[in-house]
Amino acid sequence: MRTDARRHHDPEVRGFASDNYAGTHPEILAALALADGGHQVSYGEDDYTAHLQFVMRSHFGPHAQAFPVFNGTGSNVVALQALTDRWGAVICAESAHINVDECGAPERVGGLKLLTVPTEDGKLTPELIDRQAWGWDDEHRAMPQVVSIAQNTELGTVYTVDEIRAICDHAHERGMKVHLDGARIANAAASLDVPMRAFTNAAGVDILSFGGTKNGMLFGEAVVVLDPDAVGAMKHLRKLSMQLASKMRFISVQLEALLARDLWLRNARHANTMAQRLADGVRAVDGVEILHPVQANAVFARLPHEVSERLQKRYRFYFWDEAAGDVRWMCSFDTTEEDVDGFITALKEEMGR
Repeated sequence: MRTDARRHHDPEVRGFASDNYAGTHPEILAALALADGGHQVSYGEDDYTAHLQFVMRSHFGPHAQAFPVFNGTGSNVVALQALTDRWGAVICAESAHINVDECGAPERVGGLKLLTVPTEDGKLTPELIDRQAWGWDDEHRAMPQVVSIAQNTELGTVYTVDEIRAICDHAHERGMKVHLDGARIANAAASLDVPMRAFTNAAGVDILSFGGTKNGMLFGEAVVVLDPDAVGAMKHLRKLSMQLASKMRFISVQLEALLARDLWLRNARHANTMAQRLADGVRAVDGVEILHPVQANAVFARLPHEVSERLQKRYRFYFWDEAAGDVRWMCSFDTTEEDVDGFITALKEEMGR
């Protein structure tokens, strides 16, 4: 049996299952090599993490504080803990990632209650928030303290700047804070063609989960505190939640490489463009229905179940609602036009069988 390292996959094979499937952008790999060698102080006291603060502030304002973490679930759990008391609750869309895709971690690990609201497009509004924003003095009910939104949402839709500002104003008027799950924040900014600050600190968001893994990083995300007066004890919460990296420089240098210039935007724009190309091709196929506006790098569609099963043997992707025949197709920074066109051809062939 061979024991040396070797390649176990075909690097030319790409699918549409998740932007997490994509590899690491070459500029990120180069940054990791740059940070290697020699000794740097551990647990975030290194030069790369220190410099990351300046980079983050160039995007999110002079008061932003970045706390690198391992993954998105950890980022959300740490951020939500920072805004809630032990009796606190978080209002979110029923389809939110924190509710449906994090194995109950916000509630079980974070020790908080999620108060969910059904939405048609994954987006909250002040009116929808008010369905759960009540009972602050009722000791029998978890106290609503935070509104959590995702930008872009789990259904691929994007909040406008004005929509987020209205949510923040509404939440703050009721004594609540606002958390933004930015796992795909770069895709949202590319879609809106505005700086990320326009719909975060400038709109009133208090804390942000900044995503990098879905946009070309090897691993790592960050909790970005936008209003230092709104939170405290972030270092303790990060450690308590098992999100403190000993060799943090290797997360921080990736975030720096992503954000210091325009790699974050280049990657996101490309993924979004590929999703639009995919959606345009799919719309021309009889029997396939696009379910939600394609505003970022996700395409949600409905087609015959048996067609999806055959197509999955040729390209990886997931059912979103298997009973209804709904699927999700994701594009990534490394998705090519040939990938998209090949998939559309395969879809047409399977629909015609």
